[in-house]
Amino acid sequence: MINMKKSLFLFISLFICMCLQSEFMFSQVQNEMIRIEGGTFLMGSPEDEFGRNMADEEPQHRVTLKSFYIAKFPVTQAEYQAVTGVNPSQTKNPDHPVDSTSWFDAVNYCNRRSTAEGLTPVYTVNGGQVTWNREANGYRLPTEAEWEYACRAGTTTPFYSGNTLHAAGWFNENSSTTVNGFWSRHTHPVGEKEPNAWGLYDMHGNILEWCWDWMIPYTAEPKIDPIGPATGHRRVYRGGCFDSGSSQCRSAYRFGQTPYLGMFYMGFRIARNAF
Repeated sequence: MINMKKSLFLFISLFICMCLQSEFMFSQVQNEMIRIEGGTFLMGSPEDEFGRNMADEEPQHRVTLKSFYIAKFPVTQAEYQAVTGVNPSQTKNPDHPVDSTSWFDAVNYCNRRSTAEGLTPVYTVNGGQVTWNREANGYRLPTEAEWEYACRAGTTTPFYSGNTLHAAGWFNENSSTTVNGFWSRHTHPVGEKEPNAWGLYDMHGNILEWCWDWMIPYTAEPKIDPIGPATGHRRVYRGGCFDSGSSQCRSAYRFGQTPYLGMFYMGFRIARNAF
């Protein structure tokens, strides 16, 4: 009888584990890469934009970019787990963006996915030093300029949806649901809000997205394909998250954080060169 109970317990445990694993195997999200045609735009925010952070968002300056690819959605938990074998996220759901990822986690994901798909890895990691082979065809993080250009999709308003955010993003006014009888803000499945004109979703809110660049103040001169300085203290992340106020989800709003930190509101979106 004892052996039968043990066998039944092991069977049930194995069944539960298989169900949990299958949840991530059958994600419905197809996260394709969208080609963004190169062009020129004004990076930063105008003086009359609500909620702007003058210290980080001015002066506005003209930036010219060549074409590139960027993912339709942030990297989902299903995608991240398929490549790395782990899911560090706080709110577990295969179709939610992965969260609690550091900048180094994002870089590692890019390299591992590139290798798995037969592409040339973009990054060389030597301890805390990361170099970028700009000729490689693998996955990478977008630059800060690429991210804002892709987010705006030709718009000059605070959000690609205009002056209000509810239709385009999950933020602190609409991301709460009842969990165990308590209101809780959290991530949501990607692709539930309106996309921008170039077919990109969740650029505003839901999850903060790491970029390649070290964060430094802007300068006024025009720039061509900027990638930021070679060294720094904080890597840029963009877009705001489910817990952010609307002003922190604007196209121009900039954040910076140590690349070693991975918090429950931090994720990323991947990019590739367009050859």
